[in-house]
Amino acid sequence: MCLDVGSTWTKGALVSATGELLGTAQHRTTPPEVMDGVDAVRAALGEGQVLACSSAGGGLRLAVVGQERLVSAEAGHRVALSAGAKVVHVSSGEMDGAGLRALRAARPDVVLLVGGTDGGDERVLLHNARRLGVNRVKVPIVLAGNASARDAALGLLQGRVVVPTANVLPDVGELAPGPARAAIRSVFLDHVIGGKGLSRGSRFRRVVRTVTPDAVLAGVTRLAGVRASDSSAGAVVVVDVGGATTDVYSAVSTVDSGARTVALPADRRTVEGDIGMRWSARGVVAEGVVERVPVEGLESVAAHRSSCVDFVPGSPGEFEEDLRLASVAAVLALRRHLRLVDGDLGPHGATLLVLSGGVFRHASDLSSVHGFLRDDPVLRPVLKKAEIVVDRDYLLAPAGLLADAGHGGVADALVGRIGR
Repeated sequence: MCLDVGSTWTKGALVSATGELLGTAQHRTTPPEVMDGVDAVRAALGEGQVLACSSAGGGLRLAVVGQERLVSAEAGHRVALSAGAKVVHVSSGEMDGAGLRALRAARPDVVLLVGGTDGGDERVLLHNARRLGVNRVKVPIVLAGNASARDAALGLLQGRVVVPTANVLPDVGELAPGPARAAIRSVFLDHVIGGKGLSRGSRFRRVVRTVTPDAVLAGVTRLAGVRASDSSAGAVVVVDVGGATTDVYSAVSTVDSGARTVALPADRRTVEGDIGMRWSARGVVAEGVVERVPVEGLESVAAHRSSCVDFVPGSPGEFEEDLRLASVAAVLALRRHLRLVDGDLGPHGATLLVLSGGVFRHASDLSSVHGFLRDDPVLRPVLKKAEIVVDRDYLLAPAGLLADAGHGGVADALVGRIGR
C-alpha cells in the first residue's frame, strides 16, 4: 500500500507483488491528526505493507548558505532540487546581519551549509558556521562543505542539530550530490516531519519514508529506464500542477551527454511556488502577463480560486476555467524548467510528457490542453516529438516508493501502465 499524504489530499494505491494496480483511494488530509485520513484510505483499500511519502505542511523548505553563487551556492541549490526540497532561500559569501534576517524570514525547515572544495578555502564556510551558531538558528543544518574544515565548523555549531556529510563540491568541476541528498532526506524524516504539527503521536513519523517530490522523481527515473530499451527514447518530462505549486521533473539519465564539469543531476526537478491552481492562482495570471502567455479572462477566475482554496468546480464551465488555469501554469513551469537546464533534454529531446494533478486526472477531454502546450512558441520545438499522456492513477509516487524499498521490478511494471 503506497500512500502520499499531501497538504490537501491523502492518496493511496494498493499494488500486487507483480505490479498490478489493485485499487486506489483518497481522503481529505486531516490535520492536526493526519493519521485519521491515512486510516480512512487504508480502510478503503484493505490490508497491505505500508510505504508512505508526505508533502503535508508545505513539504520541505530548504535554505542554501554557500560561498560563491556560481560554484558552491549553485551546487547546493542543485542538490536541494534533486532532494525533493523547495528552495526558499539561497545566499553566497560571508553572511551579515541582513543576510541572517533574510534567512529567518524565509522560514526554512533545513539549512544546507556548503562552501569550498576539499582542502581549499575555509574562511567563508567557518564564518557562516559561526554566524549560524552564535545566532542560534534553530532549524537542523546539513553541513556539506570543505571536509578539511568540518571539525572546526562542527565546533562552531555546537548546540545546534547538525548532520555532517561529504562535500557537495569535493574538487573544482566535480559535483557530488548523493551524500548531501541522503542527509537532507534523513533530516526530513528525523527532525522536520515531527515538527509540522501534523500528528499527535509517533505513528505518522514512523510510517513516512521520504518527501513526496523525492518519491515522484524516483518514479520518473524508473519510467525513463523502462523506456530506455527503445533506442529513440528521449527525455521523460512530468509536469504536476497542484494547488500551491507546479512541479516539473525531467529524467535524462538514459542519455550520455558527455558532460564532465559541474552540471545538473541527470534527473531533475524544479518547483514553482508562485504558480498553482488555488493558493498561487494569482501568480499564474501575473506571470502569464510577464511571459506573454494568453491569460485573458482568467483574472477574476484566479482571484476567486486563491480566495476560496477549497473550491471544487460545480459546472462544466467552471471545470473549463480550471483547465485553462492549469494549462497556463504548465506552460510557465515548463518554460522555467527549460531555462534551468539550458534546454538540454538530450539528443532526442522530450519524447514523453506526463501531465499530473487532479485537474488533468479528472478531465475527460484534454485536447484544449494539448493544443495550448504544443502551440506555445517556446515549447513547440521541445514537444514536437513528445507523446502527451496523463498519470490518471497517480502512479509515479507509488513507483518511487516501491523502488526505494527494493521492489524495482514492481515499480517498473507499475510505471509501464502510465498512458495506457
